Amino acid sequence: MKAEWFETIRTMAALLIVLTLFRTFLFAPFSIPSGSMIPTLQVGDFIWVSKYSYGYSRFSLPFSPDLFRGRIPDVLPHRGDVAVFRFTKNTSIDYVKRIVGLPGDRIQVRDGHLFLNGSEVPCRPEGNYVAIDERQTRMEGDLCQEALPGTPGTVRHDVLKLTDQGMQNNTPEYVVPPGHFFAMGDNRDDSADSRFMGDDPEDLGFVPIENLVGHAQIVFFSFDMKHPVWQFWYLPTEIRWNRFFHVIR
Repeated sequence: MKAEWFETIRTMAALLIVLTLFRTFLFAPFSIPSGSMIPTLQVGDFIWVSKYSYGYSRFSLPFSPDLFRGRIPDVLPHRGDVAVFRFTKNTSIDYVKRIVGLPGDRIQVRDGHLFLNGSEVPCRPEGNYVAIDERQTRMEGDLCQEALPGTPGTVRHDVLKLTDQGMQNNTPEYVVPPGHFFAMGDNRDDSADSRFMGDDPEDLGFVPIENLVGHAQIVFFSFDMKHPVWQFWYLPTEIRWNRFFHVIR
């Protein structure tokens, strides 16, 4: 009996070590709690994030111990990547946005149009779009396919526009400093992102590359989240089967 218990404990310990190493160095799951990345990511999506894509920082490790600075190896992200990173003013909070600017890039939004290094980023109209955010607020806007010059090639992805007005749609020209990137949500008028540079606790500003956690790769599960978790009997009707194993672009 003792031998059987010992074998069971040893098997569980080995499994725990393997899962910890997998989550620390390869892939980690994250949930999407807000609508800032609609239509690319929906509220209630669960995604796999590759942690090896940009090298490793202290934020790659459980509890983010302050053991070293920078990234090992120091891998620059790609413009156009959807990335998970730690919030600049509170590194216990995970954010997910699209990287639109790398060190040295000049970023500006004029009348709702994104400009990169002085050139307007094309966004082909694709009709109307209706979305529901995390507050169950109905949003009706215009969908367009943005062609963001990326590395190694152009990254084409959908963007939701609700208006061309407001400070988020008319910004100064920002120059991304060394060691940082500029992040924006695909839901351009309902996203707290790098366009907001002030002292407000919710302003993101430029994001240190060290804060990167990983590259969002795939949606592995998704449900509507229209009902509280304790009303579990609604779960089968809320599952979005069409989003299972949806590749994030």
